[in-house]
Parts: sequence; C-alpha cells; structure tokens
Amino acid sequence: MSETLQTTDVVTSDADLLDRTATAVRAAGAALRERFGDVVRYETRDELMRALAVNDDTALDILRPRLTSLRPEAGWVEDELDGGALPPGEWWVVDPAEGNVNHLHALPEWAVTATLVRENQPVLTAVHLPLTGETYTALTGAGAYLDGRPLRVSPTADLALSIVATSQARPDEDERVVRRVGSSITAMLFDALVVRTSVPATLHLTNVAAGRIDAFWQFAGARADLLPGALLVTEAGGQISDAEGRPWTPQSESFLAAAPGVHAEAVATLSR
Repeated sequence: MSETLQTTDVVTSDADLLDRTATAVRAAGAALRERFGDVVRYETRDELMRALAVNDDTALDILRPRLTSLRPEAGWVEDELDGGALPPGEWWVVDPAEGNVNHLHALPEWAVTATLVRENQPVLTAVHLPLTGETYTALTGAGAYLDGRPLRVSPTADLALSIVATSQARPDEDERVVRRVGSSITAMLFDALVVRTSVPATLHLTNVAAGRIDAFWQFAGARADLLPGALLVTEAGGQISDAEGRPWTPQSESFLAAAPGVHAEAVATLSR
C-alpha cells in the first residue's frame, strides 16, 4: 500500500516533477556540451539536416526515456516547428537542441528545453543553458526561477528606454510573414532604444523573464520555441498576448511577451 502511494506521489506532484525534469535537461545538455566546439561544415541542405539530427538524437536519447518514465501516459512532441493546439491530455513539448544551428556554428546561444502541457496549458518548464550552467524553471502558480532565485520582469515603463528583441520562427517562412517581420523591426527601431534580432526565441524570453530585456515578439512560431518562455515570463509577472494585444494561444499568428509597463506601447508599435 505505501509503495503504491509513493509511486502516485512521484507521478502527481508537479513540483517534484519539475525538479526531475530539470535534472533531465541538464543531463541532455551535458551530452550536447561535449559535442560543442568546432564549426560543423556543410555544403548542402541535406548535410545541414543530418548534422542537426545528430544533435537532436544525442539529447533525445537522454530526454525521452527519463521524461517518459516520469509521465508514461503523456504524449510526446519533439518537432520544434510544430504548432497549433494539442489533443486533450498531457504532452511533453521538447526542444532537444533549441538554437541547434548556433551549436553547429560554435555560437553560444543554444539550450535544452522540456515543457509539460496539460489540456493545452503549460504546467511546468525547464530550460537549461549548458555553456553557462544556468537552469530556468517555472511552475504554474509558483513563480519562475533561475537556479532557485526568483525572476521578475523589468519595471521599465517607457518603450523608448527599452531593449526589445525578435526572432525568426523558421528558415523557410512565407513572404507575407517575412515582410511583416521586417516592417515590425523597422517600427521598433523608431520606437525602442535597442532592437536585438537573433535565434532562438527561448533565450530572448528567458531574458524577458529575468528583466534583462523588456519585450520580445515573433510572427508565426511553434509550440517548442514559445511555450517554455511564455510560462517563464507569465510566472515572472510579465504579460503575454499576440502582437495586437489579444490573448495568445499556440494557434495565434503572432506572439508578444513584455513587461507590463511597456506592453501597451509594444502592441501599438507592432500594430502600425
């Protein structure tokens, strides 16, 4: 009887589950760190995709068995370009190498992420940056943390004093979205203090949650690159919406995460 209760506690305690998820992403990150260093050369798209897949598989060989053992009934999503709503129930949304192309180019901006989604709402997330050793975590209703230290979004209340950021959602985006991205960057160059543009989205969102930058936006997008950061920013006191200020869902065509003091101004800029 006690054995059954102990097993149930492990499965149903979200706080304990988050701790174990963080351990899993750290282990996967350590494996990717061992592969990091020299620039990986490729001459064709096929060669690029094979190199990306090796990194993904390296991390997934660690993440999949560990996370599946924690939630055997949960579904599994590992395609970082997937979007839209998930079927009912629990799902692991995993990006085994967020910023994978940066890893191949010996650039430091990459991470390992795992998010548990329950009935299409992110419940917990762990984002690990192997090169710095930092781990960002968030649990619905319990706050966002960096290595156990509480995170809080920026108190900035003037977009003209703000550092803002954006990212491209995918390499082969359609022309309409690409032009919208370009016009939004131009608008922000007029209205914000500094505009940063790079991938991956998750690292910008960790910076919003930590109060280092004031807003992040993206057009189109996918679950794996937005859900972890959306939960981190929300639990750190930030605001999440689409670019027009409407409630954001994984089906939305745009995404905005901002400190409350600049959210309305960011919406106005992006809506021009």
